[in-house]
Amino acid sequence: MASAEPIRIQKYIADSGLCSRRAAEELIGLREVWVNGAAATLGQKITPGVDKVTVSGKPVRTVAQPRITVVVHKPRGFVCSNDDPHHDRTVFDLLTRDLAKHRFFCAGRLDLESEGLVVLTTDGDLANRLMHPSSVVVKRYQVVLKKPFPASRLEALVRGVTVEGEKLKVERASLVNPDASASSTTLDVHMHHGKKREIRQLFLTLGYQVHRLRRYQIGSVQLRTIPSGAGVVLSPERIESLFVSPRTPRARYQAPGPAKPERAVPPGPALSAHED
Repeated sequence: MASAEPIRIQKYIADSGLCSRRAAEELIGLREVWVNGAAATLGQKITPGVDKVTVSGKPVRTVAQPRITVVVHKPRGFVCSNDDPHHDRTVFDLLTRDLAKHRFFCAGRLDLESEGLVVLTTDGDLANRLMHPSSVVVKRYQVVLKKPFPASRLEALVRGVTVEGEKLKVERASLVNPDASASSTTLDVHMHHGKKREIRQLFLTLGYQVHRLRRYQIGSVQLRTIPSGAGVVLSPERIESLFVSPRTPRARYQAPGPAKPERAVPPGPALSAHED
């Protein structure tokens, strides 16, 4: 960002690693962004290294961060937040020392008691792309319940339920290792863009309490060999695979949602803790 070329302020903020471009636009609307002592306007252009930009009263760094994207195997008990006064352990504590010196933010969160894949990135544009409703990013979860779930109720998961005016649903649900009564305590569910605690609330509304929730895949990036608490830096090719979903084998008991075109992708190399 040492260039003297003017750029839009929301891009400048996103490039600094402070937040995504979309979040920067929201901050501008809330008058949290100021340029040279005056409230910024959406789309305003600034000259890096010349104009003084502050967000919530704090100056924005003028040196761009490297664009780094990491997938982390989040254990239970860690929050996906940069600052939570109620919990000391955050997913950012799992980054290695050489990565922790950069400012990362979550592109899609998991709640405190859930575990599995979380994407952390310094790239504001990528975070916006991953979280924007126009991007179909398929996320796959293993859900373990406290009592068996019958195959006859799978359709209810994809039809969804309305709770306090919000529709909660999954895109696909299937039983894992069903018993003779066509029931199982373990399910495989797929979602695109989920709301906060949506899976837990959906099952609870149907009368089933979630015992364990694990996100094992985003796009075609799988948890596989990443140990709990570890992370892997993604190459540009593997970053793109977050947006590509391989076809799902048919299960004995399943309820897929409305058919959507999926781009098949050949299996990529297994991720390891040493991939760069």
